[in-house]
Amino acid sequence: MTIDLPVTAIAHAIQLAVAPVFLLTGVASILSVLANRLGRIIDRTRFLHSKAASSVEANQDIQAELKSLKQRARLIHWAIALCTTCLLLICTVVAVLFLGSFMNLDMAMMIALLFIAAMLTLIMALLNFMCEIYLATANVRGKP
Repeated sequence: MTIDLPVTAIAHAIQLAVAPVFLLTGVASILSVLANRLGRIIDRTRFLHSKAASSVEANQDIQAELKSLKQRARLIHWAIALCTTCLLLICTVVAVLFLGSFMNLDMAMMIALLFIAAMLTLIMALLNFMCEIYLATANVRGKP
């Protein structure tokens, strides 16, 4: 089955897909930041575990920090999962935009719902990130 479309229709479909692609780039950058933070949390946890094994005197402080790191890792994990879901939803928006253009189907409602879902998952991811930053800076603010 061959679909014969004019070049202008294809160009228009590409123009519609450009904005979500820029959004993909932005969310991917956030995902990179989150992955780096998770890596630092894991490195710090490994360091503290080895320190706790060799030292008995500061074990209570180490356990308190390990508990905080565990909470931070959980928040970052959720933020990463939500950002990844957002990226998948945005990719789906792009695919549906192309399908709608080539098959002359009214996909407006589906595109709107997918985009709203992508934005909601991004908002939830950023809220998790904000909570993780709050926990990470608790020591700076003088709170354990």
